[in-house]
Amino acid sequence: MDNELLNMELLSGPLYKNALKQLDLACTAMKLDPNVAARLKYPKRALIVSVPVRMDDKSIKVFEGYRVQHSLTLGPGKGGVRYHPSVTLSETAALAMLMTLKCSLFGLPLGGAKGGVRCNPNQMSRQEKQNLTRRYTSEISNIIGPDKDIPAPDIGTDEQTMAWMMDTYSQEIGFAVPGVVTGKPLSIGGSLGRTDSTGQGVAYTIMSAAKHLNMTLDKDTTVIVQGYGKVGYSAARKMDKIGCKIIAVSDENGGIYNPKGLDIEAIHKHLTAKKNLAGFPEAQPVTNTELLELKCDILIPAAVESQITEKNAGKLKCKILAEGANSPTTLEADPILFDKGIFVIPDILANAGGVTVSYFEWVQGLQKFFWDEKEVHNRLWNIMETTFEKVLAVHKEYKVNMRTAALISSLQHLSKAMLVRGFFP
Repeated sequence: MDNELLNMELLSGPLYKNALKQLDLACTAMKLDPNVAARLKYPKRALIVSVPVRMDDKSIKVFEGYRVQHSLTLGPGKGGVRYHPSVTLSETAALAMLMTLKCSLFGLPLGGAKGGVRCNPNQMSRQEKQNLTRRYTSEISNIIGPDKDIPAPDIGTDEQTMAWMMDTYSQEIGFAVPGVVTGKPLSIGGSLGRTDSTGQGVAYTIMSAAKHLNMTLDKDTTVIVQGYGKVGYSAARKMDKIGCKIIAVSDENGGIYNPKGLDIEAIHKHLTAKKNLAGFPEAQPVTNTELLELKCDILIPAAVESQITEKNAGKLKCKILAEGANSPTTLEADPILFDKGIFVIPDILANAGGVTVSYFEWVQGLQKFFWDEKEVHNRLWNIMETTFEKVLAVHKEYKVNMRTAALISSLQHLSKAMLVRGFFP
């Protein structure tokens, strides 16, 4: 695909357009060198692959897969692999850009990347998903590796997916290469604390925000979680452990609400048995739209992109909005939330616990020396708290919202690295 066609494809997606506009706002506010800004608007490399898979009925079905590397200035690429029907090149590129900014914000020696296959994993058998994963890994194997680009789990993928990816890559290399992916099972080099890390990080930033706002987190603090998957469940469990009251949660099919509070472990058992939230006995049903507009102290959107828009932002009734998902809030919604006095913890800050512990896993794998779970949590808390304070300082200095402040802080670090490395050729 030539550059003109690639640019047209990228700009066709709302998520990429939204990311560019947010980048432009930050670049303008900090007066970033326009040559640096121009280089960050497009990915370094975008690979599109056909992924033929033998299905259970013996037919061959061809899926479309992607791996995008946005920037490798700070180190090898880092980013998840998503299996979802809505995966596109434009979406993947936007998420790769966010990963670049996220890694830079947290001072990680990693660049930004993202991958995905357009499919519906919920309609595939285990064997079909394994076949898909192994073929996809083989197709992108020339641009991934522990010193090139390190995939991780995302929507529709998990530690088993990463185990298949690691094994496929290792078979092609000829020996075991645990560092090619993170988010692996413990038995093949995974890290303690990785499974809950993203949700845990969301909770840590909420704790920092509450301290800044002189807000007490206790049994009277109400929390709502949209998207009760890996991130949402982990965040809810941590907030419940702190002592807050979870009053509503939802998945893609709808949600449940009880103003007196929900039993997190009972919900987990219900989901394990029933596979969805419907019919949970101690709550009333709500739609995902209604859930976002319920009154609460803390709202955690942990589902998919573009859930909070200019149409519903004015109806939100929370004090803190902590973005567990990537890009759950559109650019047009930000000023509305700011005017309402809602304190937004942006995605590249709130949900960076996952990539941070992925970095820990990568480091442990390279050293062949593994930490206990307490050390992982302590290191995660320290880096999340330090980064929150850094963004808060920029927020006060530039008098911008927290999203723009996070982007400015990220770009300050990244632009210095780009300028000191110089331009080749």
